Amino acid sequence: MNVRRQYRCAIDVSSLVIWIIPVVVAVIGTMGMPRVGFGQSGSLLGNPQGTPLTLDRLSWTYQPPPQQRVLRLHDVLTVIVDEKTQVIAEGQMDRRKKADGKFVLSDWVLLKRWSLIPDPQTQGDPTIGGQMENKYRAESELESREAMKLRVACEIVDIRPNGNLVVEGRRTIQVNNDVWEIYLTGTVWPQSILPDNTVQSENVADLRVIKREAGHVRDGYRRGWLLKWLDEHQPF
Repeated sequence: MNVRRQYRCAIDVSSLVIWIIPVVVAVIGTMGMPRVGFGQSGSLLGNPQGTPLTLDRLSWTYQPPPQQRVLRLHDVLTVIVDEKTQVIAEGQMDRRKKADGKFVLSDWVLLKRWSLIPDPQTQGDPTIGGQMENKYRAESELESREAMKLRVACEIVDIRPNGNLVVEGRRTIQVNNDVWEIYLTGTVWPQSILPDNTVQSENVADLRVIKREAGHVRDGYRRGWLLKWLDEHQPF
């Protein structure tokens, strides 16, 4: 009988310890927490009165963005020109004009002895009749596609009072007798300049790009002066 009672008491003590340990841990954990009222004041963004949680304080891989370089007069930046245009136009015109006319000369006069007297027509009153018909029909269709992709280093030639930059660039490439010349100008908003000191052509206001070619390649497909005159005046 004594052995059984001791074993039963041991079981009761162990179960009591299993229930007491979680309670003690919970009490110790709540001792350092701030006391709150009935309303919930916790936030995932941290304590409103303390320092907010930001990416630079929590992320191990955070890298601060590079500071934007202050551009001055005569600095150089690169304009990436990537322009594509497509124009499709169709037109049709149909015009008709028709006219009928008939005229009868019923009275006439005769000059005799410095006086005007009636002159009856013995063969009947003269008549005039006519008919005119005009028809014009025209159809036209136009489809044009153009693309230009290049990079031009431009110099800041002026800084506006609001901070906008006026850029201008020129590039000339010559291979033997063939010459390619590119001229670019426009106005750039400083915030549109990328960290690698480049700007897209779509962010350049008043963009003007001029491309000229000269040499054997240009002479192979350019129009002569007579063909230019015929295309301009279209005599036929």
